[in-house]
Amino acid sequence: MIVDVHTHTPTHRDAIPENEVVWNDKWRPDRVVKATTTWADYMEALKPVDKAIVFNIARRNEEAQDPWAGIGKVNDRTAEFVASAPDKLIGFFSVHPEDPGCMDEFDRCVGDLKLCGVKLGPNYQKFDPLSEAAKAVYARAQKLGLPILFHQGTSPVRTAPLRYAHPLVMDEIASEFPELRVVMAHMGHPWQADTIAVIRKHPHVYADISGLFYRPWSFYNALRLATEWNVLHKLLFASDYPVTTPQENIDALRSVNDIVKVSGLPPVPEDALEAIIHRDSLELLGLS
Repeated sequence: MIVDVHTHTPTHRDAIPENEVVWNDKWRPDRVVKATTTWADYMEALKPVDKAIVFNIARRNEEAQDPWAGIGKVNDRTAEFVASAPDKLIGFFSVHPEDPGCMDEFDRCVGDLKLCGVKLGPNYQKFDPLSEAAKAVYARAQKLGLPILFHQGTSPVRTAPLRYAHPLVMDEIASEFPELRVVMAHMGHPWQADTIAVIRKHPHVYADISGLFYRPWSFYNALRLATEWNVLHKLLFASDYPVTTPQENIDALRSVNDIVKVSGLPPVPEDALEAIIHRDSLELLGLS
């Protein structure tokens, strides 16, 4: 079974009006990405995988009179999409710890929407991941056995504070909430070594490999470091669709050693690369 633990809810259910099509040239260095996608686009791209975790990020609207109005709509859209393909899709929800209705939305997503994990991007959502409000979310997730996937590492968004997404913050969170299952997205790029130190230390903390292969030298180095620190088994397959596709990531894992064939540098074990592709991430995250 192949599980993609990191995909984003499509922006549109049906055809995208021409004036709503958005292209992003900052997400990856090798090509522009169509940021607007349909349900059909998603299902076509995700054909190579058996299961996929899907989510969006709940952001406050700082320009609105009520910045929290409508914040739950991102979760409604995810739940609606998951209901269209329940055998394949696993929905995570997003909350904002500073939202006065945060815990009500948390409970609504679990009880009414039947979503079974949390997605947080402290840098994009602009909240301190070590604040008491954030810790209340972690405590609720730990109590209910819900995993949290955190955005980790850099971002081209100028207003997103990098310190809120540095991997070493996860060390403090995992120490305080030792039973919380955590996924650190993107291996915390470009701080993959710090991510490796964290997932090595904490039994329930993992990292996903999304958003890495299109920088082939750092991708190889990250996997070699994971090899040398004996944490390849803590890496989860992921694509970050629509930024990349699952097939691109499968192909990249299987060819990562091409970069060193004539260099004499040590390879990443081939069997470990296949194990990442076929890892039962749902079992590890308590979602099986």
